[in-house]
Amino acid sequence: MDIMKKFLLGTSCVAMTVALPSVASAQDADKDNMAIEEVVVTGSRRAARSAADTPAPVDVISGDDFANQGDGDMSNLLRTVVPSYNVNAQPISDAATLVRPANLRGLAPDQTLVLLNGKRRHRAAVIAFLGGGISDGAQGPDISVIPAIALKKVEVLRDGAAAQYGSDAIAGVMNFVLRDDAEGGTVEAKWGSTYEGDGDQRQLSANLGLPLGDNGFVNFSAEWREQDPTSRSVQRDDAQALIDAGIPAREPYAQIWGQPEVRDDWKVFINAGINTGKGEAYMFGNYAEREVEGGFFFRHPDTRGGVYSADGGVTRLVGDMAPDDGVTCPGGINFNPGELTSGTVANPLVVGSDTEAAMLAQIASDPNCFVFNEMFPGGFTPQFGGKLNDASIAMGYRGEMDSGLAYDVSMHVGRNQSDFFINNTVNASLGSATPNNFDLGGYVQLEKNFNLDLSYPIDVGFFSDLNIAGGFEWREEQFEASTGQPESFQIGVLAQRFNIDQLQADGSTVTLTNLSQGFGIGSNGFSGFSPNVAGTWDRTNIALYLDMEADVTENLIMGAAVRWEDYSDFGSTTNFKVSGLYKVSDNFRFRSSYSTGFRAPTVGQSQIVNVSTVANASGDLVQQGTIPPTNPVSLAVGGAALTPETSDSFTFGMAADLGDLSLTVDYFNIKVSDRITQSADNELTEAQRLQLLEEGVGFAGDLGTFRFYVNDFETRTQGVDVVATLPIDLTDTGSTTLSLAGNYTKTKVLSFDPNDPNELLDACRVRQLEDNLPSTRGNVTFNHSESKWRFLARGNYYGKFFEAHLDSCGLPIDAGSEITFDVEFGYNVMENLEVVVGANNLFDNYPDGNPFATGWGAKYPVTAPMGFNGGMYYVRARYSF
Repeated sequence: MDIMKKFLLGTSCVAMTVALPSVASAQDADKDNMAIEEVVVTGSRRAARSAADTPAPVDVISGDDFANQGDGDMSNLLRTVVPSYNVNAQPISDAATLVRPANLRGLAPDQTLVLLNGKRRHRAAVIAFLGGGISDGAQGPDISVIPAIALKKVEVLRDGAAAQYGSDAIAGVMNFVLRDDAEGGTVEAKWGSTYEGDGDQRQLSANLGLPLGDNGFVNFSAEWREQDPTSRSVQRDDAQALIDAGIPAREPYAQIWGQPEVRDDWKVFINAGINTGKGEAYMFGNYAEREVEGGFFFRHPDTRGGVYSADGGVTRLVGDMAPDDGVTCPGGINFNPGELTSGTVANPLVVGSDTEAAMLAQIASDPNCFVFNEMFPGGFTPQFGGKLNDASIAMGYRGEMDSGLAYDVSMHVGRNQSDFFINNTVNASLGSATPNNFDLGGYVQLEKNFNLDLSYPIDVGFFSDLNIAGGFEWREEQFEASTGQPESFQIGVLAQRFNIDQLQADGSTVTLTNLSQGFGIGSNGFSGFSPNVAGTWDRTNIALYLDMEADVTENLIMGAAVRWEDYSDFGSTTNFKVSGLYKVSDNFRFRSSYSTGFRAPTVGQSQIVNVSTVANASGDLVQQGTIPPTNPVSLAVGGAALTPETSDSFTFGMAADLGDLSLTVDYFNIKVSDRITQSADNELTEAQRLQLLEEGVGFAGDLGTFRFYVNDFETRTQGVDVVATLPIDLTDTGSTTLSLAGNYTKTKVLSFDPNDPNELLDACRVRQLEDNLPSTRGNVTFNHSESKWRFLARGNYYGKFFEAHLDSCGLPIDAGSEITFDVEFGYNVMENLEVVVGANNLFDNYPDGNPFATGWGAKYPVTAPMGFNGGMYYVRARYSF
């Protein structure tokens, strides 16, 4: 197995580590009576080495550090152990609720590169249209498909690495390393619930390692998980007023803010390798699927535009299902040609008027007249969700020739699909014929990668050989939008446009054009994808890279890399990196790096067409559209073909061993130019509306605002990471470790000019980019283990943050800092059976309250970095063999 281990360690890309030992590693150290030095494989083409000898910082988290937590979602598990990693619950966030966007070092989700066993991981199909400002429009990988039981460790490289890996590696790199045991296994069952008694999580997982011949392994992991929804809501004032008036609005809450329901969350992973004598053949892959469902905004039965009213609730919308029959519905549009009132409301049905009840009774008696109060008298709250599946397979062969040339040839295919649905809603334009549940269509992201990596050591007189590495990469990305059921996008009779000749007082006629009855188009809340906006788009790119690294002297390590890439849609880009480490002594080192980087716009960002229901600055629900940046409507207000984001990154830090204390302190500074984001909302003019309708964008008929992806602004993100670990001798038989991890990150928008008429950002978005994430986060962990039991305690600090509630700075929330505590106790009731009890957020702490709670129903700020579910307790049983 020696050659297999050599290439598992030596052919991935900057050997780095931070000492964050797990209980298991501490126990092993105690058994062997020796210190275990963690080795990593991310970031360098040289053989793996310890963190003390690497030019850039990496956090190394063992598989046990994930397993020994109460939550089951990988994003939440990472948030706990990596302070520079942030993710929140994303309630009522369209597709972002299904695949939650996460932020490393204050940057967007797709500015972090994710690897699996050192190979690029494919993106999720979901694009985060509503991402709390920082993540708006991002399309990153879905790491929640990875079960904790499948992981040997995770390496988080906190350094720009585009010159080594290519696009996306601006904030850093996360490498998920799968277990490679050739024997033994683990079976685990876990159940947890919140202190409130909701949000139950049920999880079963297993791992099995088997030999593959005499010189190989195959390792299987599987997990099944379900998660109940939570609600941290209060009743909205407008819904309570309906209930008080005897109208059956939804109780106890018209609108739910909480974690979504997750059903049938299945994950299967395989990792295999076999030594052929001259090299190693390897393969790994996965399949995962789940269904996620959460709530949307409440639709008020008097005021919801395009459904109940067209003027904010003054009058009701009355639909005429047979507009050509010569009969005008009470309070509806008069369609009789030749009359002075043609195309106008004949007798407006005023909400709450003396004649309302009589007119509603008359409407109910006429099958061709319709108001949605007949279908949903107390309003309605759509339920939005998606069925997601993810699959990938990677295969390759690596080895070393007699000449010393090492090689790794591999191919990877990854596919992620999200099929959306929305229930308990209407396509208002269909009137009484509307269904209430809709299949909306979906997105598919397909990626194919081919890699050839070579490395060769040369003696040039340095203290070590100069390692020269080079390689080639070919990648194809494909994005597909599939069509929903026809009723989800259909333009029904109540929204069809028509022309009428209106008779004037002098006997002449005037043609009134593009009139309609004023009802909304498509499934309300999230319109289905029509054939006009569905399609498949792709691009290819190739890359060449050169990487050199050596110990120049016994105390000085230097490295340099350059990478050229060429994309079929926007052209080529070249990036470089230089790095170094200087050993002042055996116990003290300085390290630094400088690099340029880039992130290519995704195919989906360049082509996507979408409509969502959002709250505007006045608090009203409006239909917000996203259209391609090259659409003529976008071009007229500053849109253009997308180009890559570019970055300049600088790090400087130190690593010290101060007696038993291991300490690293690293400063980082990342400037990102031409950042890709969604533009500010643009009010849709009537001319633009007609243009979109002519292009087949049917939902433009009732669109309020639109936006598009754009390269628009510059930011500078800088901060400091601190990691410290101290072993403590508390008992003669046990092992104790005290560790600290802290992060300070601050982002500044450099290019915003509110006085520039062509500025595409707005002040609210700038505030979100700069202040939505806490600038300071950290944790202190105490870990003690004995032969039969172990105990973990962790304190977590979350700094203050700003929330533009509902993405509106008219609803500002300045929330304070918070501290939470986690505990876990495990006991080996048998030699191979451990029973665990624990609690996350032990003292049931919540973020500061939401001052706008009764307006929109959220009890707490919904982007709180600590979450807003409160405390959670759990039990777990783990059997190992």
